[in-house]
Amino acid sequence: MGSSANKPQLIVDGKRVSGRGFSDLRNLKITAGVLKKANGSAMIEWGKNRILAAVYGPREVFPKHMTDPRKALINARYVMAPFSSMEEHGRSGPNRRSIEISKVAKHVFENNVLVHMFPKTMININMDVLQSDGGTRVAAVTAASVALVDAGIPVRDLVQGVSIGKIEGTQVSDLDKDEDNYGESDMPAIVSLRTGEVLLYQMDGKLTRVEVDTALSMIFEGAKIVREKQVEALRAKYESNLSEARE
Repeated sequence: MGSSANKPQLIVDGKRVSGRGFSDLRNLKITAGVLKKANGSAMIEWGKNRILAAVYGPREVFPKHMTDPRKALINARYVMAPFSSMEEHGRSGPNRRSIEISKVAKHVFENNVLVHMFPKTMININMDVLQSDGGTRVAAVTAASVALVDAGIPVRDLVQGVSIGKIEGTQVSDLDKDEDNYGESDMPAIVSLRTGEVLLYQMDGKLTRVEVDTALSMIFEGAKIVREKQVEALRAKYESNLSEARE
């Protein structure tokens, strides 16, 4: 959370400075199948965030000694392009933050992909942040979930990410960069609406038990909107493919 020095005003006249209500998400658009040479791909435009997800596999494991005869290996890679942010973590190459997010994304997909159906293989999931404005980890995993389905890889469910935070004592959905930097808390989560599971749960700052319960309710409500956008993206891709096949 950011310092109180030079802190911008985040709530004006009962609304966030962006004009959004406390539970409103930023504008969200997802496009499936944007890369021809990937097995599956998706671009997510969430607020000012621009993130590209690409899936390759199932394919032969390399190095071969890591092969698991019982299931597919999941490799997840989250990285921010050096031009995506003016902040330190936007520099070129992996850093501590990108390694951490890559690991938690790998954990999400290991529990979501039906890995037992593809023994002795590996599935690579790449998430590249082209432009960042807060909430990139949940946006990246949301896009990667669409890319997996676009690749035809069986999953237990489309998964959705939403971040809930507290600014000026008020809980809000989908923090942008300033709200993330200067707010009092941030709680990103990845959920499965079909099973009701929380696949990723992180928290920065302090919340009471009641605030945590409220945040989880807000996350699942926001996830319903995100899921609709995921389904729309996949439907548009396959309707386009059907039209091309008929021509």
